[in-house]
Amino acid sequence: MPSLSVVFPMHDEEAYVSRSVAAARAALASLGSEDYEIIVVDDASTDRTGEIAQELARQDPRIRVLGNQRNLTLGGTLRAGFGAASKDLVLYTDADLPVDLGELPRAVRILEQQQADLLAGYRFHRGGEGLRRAVYAAGYNTLIRLLFGLRVRDVNFAFKLVRRSLLQRITLKSDGSFIDAELLLRARRAGAVVVQMGLDYFPRTQGVSKLSSPAVIGKILLEMLRWWRELR
Repeated sequence: MPSLSVVFPMHDEEAYVSRSVAAARAALASLGSEDYEIIVVDDASTDRTGEIAQELARQDPRIRVLGNQRNLTLGGTLRAGFGAASKDLVLYTDADLPVDLGELPRAVRILEQQQADLLAGYRFHRGGEGLRRAVYAAGYNTLIRLLFGLRVRDVNFAFKLVRRSLLQRITLKSDGSFIDAELLLRARRAGAVVVQMGLDYFPRTQGVSKLSSPAVIGKILLEMLRWWRELR
């Protein structure tokens, strides 16, 4: 049984901290392994996210909390979490639990059976997230395929299981939400075996998603142009 790190990037997620950590602990326990860690990266939250996470860490030494001194957005926050991970496999997902973490044992099994380096989840359906976000996602996936030739069904879906040995072979540079695409593209350049797995999707019920804001979309497009020559 491989050891596992679960990385949660969080910014103003006080409503989800305890729930997401509990879900991760239950999923890891179902694997039958005690060799795991849960890493919460608090991206300079202005609410009680960091306070709640620190209290959970005091109760369980396998929970680790990293705190960004300033808001680094998704790319910088994930790079910090990946850099801190110490186990064989690293799972990245969002604090609002877009997927049932009970699927983690199946993901590990597929990764091991296929002898893959990275497993990327994709949504069976996008119901509940709204027409605008569904259109944005479809357009983005198509754009990534056209510009980079990357044939992944759901580039930005926050469920990716990757071997730490692969993370040690690549250097991620994105500061924003382009990091999902960059991870997949640099894995391809490194000769990694990438597999995909379909998952039921559960939209956020509290708080506001930051992915579809004009500022985030603009940053994605700028980083896409910046790294196009290197990653195509």
